[in-house]
Amino acid sequence: MNIKPKTITRGFITAGIMNMSVLIFSRLFNNPVISQSDPDVMSNFGLLMIVIWGLAYISVAKTYHHAKWLILVFAIEKLIYGVIWTMWMFNNSVADVFDKDIMAGAFFSVYGINDWLFFVFFVFVFFQLHFDNKETPE
Repeated sequence: MNIKPKTITRGFITAGIMNMSVLIFSRLFNNPVISQSDPDVMSNFGLLMIVIWGLAYISVAKTYHHAKWLILVFAIEKLIYGVIWTMWMFNNSVADVFDKDIMAGAFFSVYGINDWLFFVFFVFVFFQLHFDNKETPE
């Protein structure tokens, strides 16, 4: 499967925007329910780092083909967040989070799905770049 460059660029921008949506769910880092629900990963610092990762995705949207190994790093980062979210879902109740705050509940309902989807996207992009015969030598 080959993804068109324009689609890949849009994917990177979408990944970045999705990460930056944490600003909405967290009410600009003023929603304590998110950090109370997962203080290790979703502290305000952790949420800020999610925004920074989003900016990193956007920063390579048009030059991703020069950053093959960085794309693999993005995939690993998404894998880690996906696994953390899956473990959180098995050990916590998203319904309890919804009872405390609808935005926090919505965040915990979707963030891991987003991470798993973009993990797959970044893996596809990495392998497409890796096996592309038109790639210039490193």
